Amino acid sequence: MRMRSFLGLALAASSAFVIGCGGGTSQPAETAAPAADAAHDGHVGGRVFFVSPKDGDTVKTNVTFEFGSEMFTIAAVPPGEVTDVRAGTGHFHLGVDTDCLPAGSVIPKANPWIHFGDGKNVIEMQLTPGPHKLSVQAGDDKHATMTGLCETINVTATE
Repeated sequence: MRMRSFLGLALAASSAFVIGCGGGTSQPAETAAPAADAAHDGHVGGRVFFVSPKDGDTVKTNVTFEFGSEMFTIAAVPPGEVTDVRAGTGHFHLGVDTDCLPAGSVIPKANPWIHFGDGKNVIEMQLTPGPHKLSVQAGDDKHATMTGLCETINVTATE
């Protein structure tokens, strides 16, 4: 009798533990899309950054830039007219010799900005010799900027 009571208590305790930990019904944290917070202009706590080159690097005039993101999904802009933006999702923009734009700004589709609406994160390009300020900035599906999703570095290009 004591053994049955003990097994019953053990089973009940393990069931309560599984239920309390969300056993089996939730998505893993790394695949669940974070919700956008309107008070933060779509910022979801993530960041975008230069993988290469790094701030202060000396690079050749023909240089490859690579961008990365953490806690923010990079994806191609959906085809057709975009009426709704996807929460926690956007694409890269590279600004050459410019600063980050303020949150809520629409990134111009002209110099000094290069759009990566196809979702890519690498570009090979020519820089003129000398110092350059470069900004990688995430934009949502309508190319609007979000708080905290921009990084600026300085590099010097040599031939």
